[in-house]
Amino acid sequence: MAKASRAAHDELMWGAAAGDKESHDEQALQLCRYYIAKDVSGVFFAPLEYIAGRNEINERILEEFERAGIPVVLLDRDIYSYPRRSLCDLVGIDNRRAGFTVADYLIKQGCGRIVFVAHSNSAPTVEQRILGFSEAARGAGLEPIAEIGDPRRRDWIAEVMERHNPDGCVCANDRTAGELMIRLNELGIEIPSAIKVIGIDDAKYAPLLSVPLTTLRQPCHAMGAAAVWTMIQRIEHPTMPARDILLDCQLIVRRSCGVPQVSKSTASSPSQVTDSGMRSAVVMKAQ
Repeated sequence: MAKASRAAHDELMWGAAAGDKESHDEQALQLCRYYIAKDVSGVFFAPLEYIAGRNEINERILEEFERAGIPVVLLDRDIYSYPRRSLCDLVGIDNRRAGFTVADYLIKQGCGRIVFVAHSNSAPTVEQRILGFSEAARGAGLEPIAEIGDPRRRDWIAEVMERHNPDGCVCANDRTAGELMIRLNELGIEIPSAIKVIGIDDAKYAPLLSVPLTTLRQPCHAMGAAAVWTMIQRIEHPTMPARDILLDCQLIVRRSCGVPQVSKSTASSPSQVTDSGMRSAVVMKAQ
């Protein structure tokens, strides 16, 4: 995407996740005015998350570009929660299906008390992942439990563990999974013997964690290519209705979920289809 952006006079604007609302608000205005002054053809933008007031900042960013007549393609997430959506095209994954897929995998590995863990002020994508997680849990006759807080705090994680005694944990993303694993290690809760942990993203550090992380891999390169294609289409057809372009994901199995339990019907197949209909290639990693 970076190469294509330089060639086509588009810009990549990725929302940071640190600092306070005031600093982000001012930075957003400066960036918008900078890109507007450059007369770019379009902007790729991943909305801000993890900060209070993120919705207002994201709205202001899109309003600035709309007034300037500059098209925006959103990456990964919209600025609004479902069912509301912005007027921008969006390229990402089906987050509801992703939440179902990772929860379903834990259940099939024998987990009977699963909990979804996420940061406060997360993006709307996390809400959709919780919905998918809940559907998988209910389908297996389990109570869907979602805990929203600060996984960096050991006392909060200790409360969650004491309250639910989970044997499986779905994390909103790999960042959350890494933070959770650190706190579980400090609390003496072993992974995966006492609790299995699964994330979403397959960040570069996922296989390097103290226990290599099982996760759902987002197709970042394909998403970048799709975003560029979407931007070209938007520039050529500016009145076309806004679209969601959702790409498939790949389940990467590592040691945080223990030894995979593969049924005879799927043992000889390089991929599996979950009950949700999502085709997720299962890649076994000896890590």
